[in-house]
Amino acid sequence: MTNIPDDKIEEFLSFFSGDTPAAHAALVRYEQQRHTNTVVLDNRPPRPVGEEIISIQGVSMRYKLGKQTVDALRDVTLSISKGEFVAITGASGSGKSTLLQIIGCLDKPTSGKVIVDGINVNKLRDSKLSTFRNKTIGFVFQFFYLQPFLKLSKNIELPAMFAHTKLKERREKVETLLQQVYLTDRANHYPKELSGGQMQRAAIARALLNNPKILLADEPTGNLDAANSKEIISLFHKIRDEFGATVVIVTHNSEIAAGADREIKLSDGAIVA
Repeated sequence: MTNIPDDKIEEFLSFFSGDTPAAHAALVRYEQQRHTNTVVLDNRPPRPVGEEIISIQGVSMRYKLGKQTVDALRDVTLSISKGEFVAITGASGSGKSTLLQIIGCLDKPTSGKVIVDGINVNKLRDSKLSTFRNKTIGFVFQFFYLQPFLKLSKNIELPAMFAHTKLKERREKVETLLQQVYLTDRANHYPKELSGGQMQRAAIARALLNNPKILLADEPTGNLDAANSKEIISLFHKIRDEFGATVVIVTHNSEIAAGADREIKLSDGAIVA
């Protein structure tokens, strides 16, 4: 694809709705089914004692798949505190991504209540929900979703463009984030010139640009080797410790789950005993 000059980027991107997480939602709907339970393992550090930031109350999610009706989540209730690092695990089709989408306000449940940072998000209209999501939640996905025609610094800057942040402020924030994810020397590179680990670190930096209180990640190490996976998970711990963000990760990786404060396990629509 032809590279876009810096002074034309915002004009080129004007056709976007400004709601990039909603666009991502369509790409992660491939995994839809079931339920959740909280399991605290003996080798975990104690759960942080803090104010509740995520509350899922009696949530069910039903959708049509052709002529079939699928219960993706059934009467799910859970609470996550500020500053927690939580891993959501379970087999494919267990409802992990469905739950993450609902927590991230990308989808509304069939029934039940979803409260994020004290707001009942079920009651928000789409425009207000989009604004709330952009300010409160950062998203990291397995497939990076970096724009191939933009240099790395511009990719990271995108959320602040949509939020109409002043140019100087967003450029300064990008520079700081590049330092924090160790990509300063790659600022003027295009995604195709980066490794998988570098692209995921860039995606994390982009998710942090608007100072979200909650960072959600769907299989963030799924396309990475073991060494890069460990690096990315260390970065998530740094984000929790230094930024004070609540981190929620969907993962199949048992080592990642073991390093979280808590594991929320989904299994076939039923609570795991």
